[in-house]
Amino acid sequence: MLVKNLGKFLLSTALITGLFTSLISTPVQAKSKPSDPKYRVKTIAHRGASGYAPENTMAAFQKAKEMKADYFELDVQMSKDGELVIIHDNTVDRTTNGKGKVKELTLAELRQLDAGSKFSPQFAGEKIPTLAEALDQFRGKIGILIELKSPELYPGIEEKVAKELKKRKMHRPKNEKIIVQSFNFESMKKFHHLLPEIPIGLLTSNKNDLSNTKLKEFSTYADYVNPSYSLVTKELVNQIHKNGMKIHSWTVRDRNQVQPLLNAKVDGIITDYPDYVPRNKKK
Repeated sequence: MLVKNLGKFLLSTALITGLFTSLISTPVQAKSKPSDPKYRVKTIAHRGASGYAPENTMAAFQKAKEMKADYFELDVQMSKDGELVIIHDNTVDRTTNGKGKVKELTLAELRQLDAGSKFSPQFAGEKIPTLAEALDQFRGKIGILIELKSPELYPGIEEKVAKELKKRKMHRPKNEKIIVQSFNFESMKKFHHLLPEIPIGLLTSNKNDLSNTKLKEFSTYADYVNPSYSLVTKELVNQIHKNGMKIHSWTVRDRNQVQPLLNAKVDGIITDYPDYVPRNKKK
């Protein structure tokens, strides 16, 4: 019995010694870190916080600031007398109490229109702002994403916008707090030539614009490719990032549209409702 117990003891000792030797000779594996631990999506208020105030008005831009959006987006066109005005449609019919094409109305005529009542009576009297007013009121307080709307209708609009930015020494933005974008790629090439320090965004709802060949071409002058949210996949985001650009997706009007964009790790979400995007959201 004594011999049998001694045998068991020696066997157990050998097993423990072997296990200990194995543990100290095997490198300790570092705990895996979450990918992109610093990921934070930017919130861009579409035409200002346009879910809560009349689009492209100073009230909407102020609301975006109050809601702590990272940027607000605005649309720039030109009046008949060559002034830069902020409005989305090529006509004033939908958003104001007036009628007619923006380019056929003078600034004075545009300023007489009510751009708030159609949204809500509480905004009665809101005016169509000028780009200069928006820049003067909000520069340095919130990021501004400037969209050149239908620049093909307004020869020289790129030079005029560039002039307004340079006049205010905003052509060398810190932390990319000024971005200029358009659906018109040729216009953005031109703007990049005028002010190469300003980040450029390319808007698209066309899947054919998102091939790797196109993305490589875009990367020669653009910093952002900004597609419709319906086109966004994780693979597309990765491909845009591989080409050295970022992606801001538009336009979120439903809370359920947010999480898939976060899962894909877009850099920014353009939305009518800034509060739909979780602040400091990390994935």
